[in-house]
Amino acid sequence: MKKLILTISIIASGALNAQTISQDTTATKNQQQNAAQNILNGTASKGITVGGYAQVDYNQPEGANGTMDVHRLVMLLGYKFSDKVQFVTEIEYEHVKEVYIEQAFLNYSLNDNVNIRGGLMLVPMGIVNEYHEPTTFNGVERPNVDKSIVPTTWREIGVGVTGRFNEASLGYQAYIFNGFTSVNGNKFLGGSNGLRNGRQKGAESTINTPNLSAKLDYYGISGLRLGLSGYFGRTQAADDIQDVDGADVGVSMFGLDARYINKRFSARGQYIHALITDADDYNALYDTNLGSELKGWYAEAAYNLLPLDKEQKLDAFVRYEMYDTHAATNDANITRNLSYNRNEWTAGLSYHVAPGAVVKADYQLLDNAVDGNDTKGQLNIGFGVWF
Repeated sequence: MKKLILTISIIASGALNAQTISQDTTATKNQQQNAAQNILNGTASKGITVGGYAQVDYNQPEGANGTMDVHRLVMLLGYKFSDKVQFVTEIEYEHVKEVYIEQAFLNYSLNDNVNIRGGLMLVPMGIVNEYHEPTTFNGVERPNVDKSIVPTTWREIGVGVTGRFNEASLGYQAYIFNGFTSVNGNKFLGGSNGLRNGRQKGAESTINTPNLSAKLDYYGISGLRLGLSGYFGRTQAADDIQDVDGADVGVSMFGLDARYINKRFSARGQYIHALITDADDYNALYDTNLGSELKGWYAEAAYNLLPLDKEQKLDAFVRYEMYDTHAATNDANITRNLSYNRNEWTAGLSYHVAPGAVVKADYQLLDNAVDGNDTKGQLNIGFGVWF
């Protein structure tokens, strides 16, 4: 009951945070930018833009050895061919040894309100999937709702339109993407990470059914930004099995998110709900345990402990999240796994020692719905940069 009361209080207070990128403390529009937007909105008439971000973590779980990791190092490259045509890419090194292309798209600006994009792009779902630079969120690690349900960082190849109508305080995105793959090497959908194994990441991606993704953002109320997301389609199956029952599943995902900032107070929250059709046939074909529903939400509040006239910021924050990759299992042959129904408290500090550089520390209480389960704790310390 105490958890419920505190969570409701956080939400009712206006909660639901915003990114602290080039932050305007008056927050009249709350129009934060991510790395790609910074490149696209650059003032140079032509030429190359170089940037990057990085995250180094120390994680110490209760009762186990800790880990230290150069979690990610990302190089940002953009080129402006003309006032209308730009190219953006992110090249990411994860855990020192893995290399990925996180974004690679060409943007053509028709006018102030309409841009056409094509290439490898972020799926606009929730908050952190698009705004994942380490200086833009509290906590050493990204929220687990944004790992197991969304799943961040989720990007696929596609084409679409994006833009903003300032007179209506409305931003929009609409894309056609290739979808999750049904089988990714020896990895299948389901389990504790839901759809995460199905991300194709633009690597020789299979496509046999296009998927639709769209998002609307409203920023007409001072300090508040609201988002509504949707994703609809099916997973992608190989040619030799695409007509077999269970070779693919339907995915319908809905998201609501909100971010708020007022002087030294900020808050954020989101709710993500995915419905999976034909999961029973998929589980029978591949002997796995994909649920028919995945859902999760979190609410977070933060307060800057330093005066607003200081360049530095020290945000104290608390976040509560619940997420379940087995929220429903319509398949009679599998049993709902209660260990996939998780809830977590995270509290800590984000010390922005300079614009673009943050040192973080937090403590997490990790729990699930299994009877007799012991809550586990984890200490996290790290730093992040973005330039």
